[in-house]
Amino acid sequence: MKYTAAVITMSDKGSQGLREDTSGPAVQEILKENGWDVVYTNIIPDDFETIKAELVKCADELDICLVMTTGGTGFSRRDVTPEATHAVSEREVRGIPEAMRAESMKITPMGMLSRAEAGIRGGTLIVNLPGSKKAATECLNAVIKPIHHGVEVLRGTAHDCAEMHKGGHNND
Repeated sequence: MKYTAAVITMSDKGSQGLREDTSGPAVQEILKENGWDVVYTNIIPDDFETIKAELVKCADELDICLVMTTGGTGFSRRDVTPEATHAVSEREVRGIPEAMRAESMKITPMGMLSRAEAGIRGGTLIVNLPGSKKAATECLNAVIKPIHHGVEVLRGTAHDCAEMHKGGHNND
């Protein structure tokens, strides 16, 4: 199966060409190194309706397996990426942002301030990453392997967990 991914950066200044996007390309590189085919990228403003429309497009129209967002997860009034993700998701995936925050907390106590979310829309997993290159790459590296398995399960192509992860938990 071909595992497709999209990387969408939320940045008012970036979408206007006033700031270089460094997190989006860094996220793309990690995805490619881990076998993902990045088929769509975009930089959009921190606007609730624009973000929702972009996420729906990636999931419903483009049928992309994984959508990674960068930016818009902090405390600024314009940071609405988690709310837009929640609005378009059919199911929450709380463990992914919990794991990212736990990893961030090992580096800085400011990691607790991330409001990132993850959710499922149809056959698409949507994951919010922080906007800084450093934080985005640290968070993605913490969850990239389990995300791959999650998408396999979501898309119905996963192997038996007990076989894939010998020595792990087997709830038979």
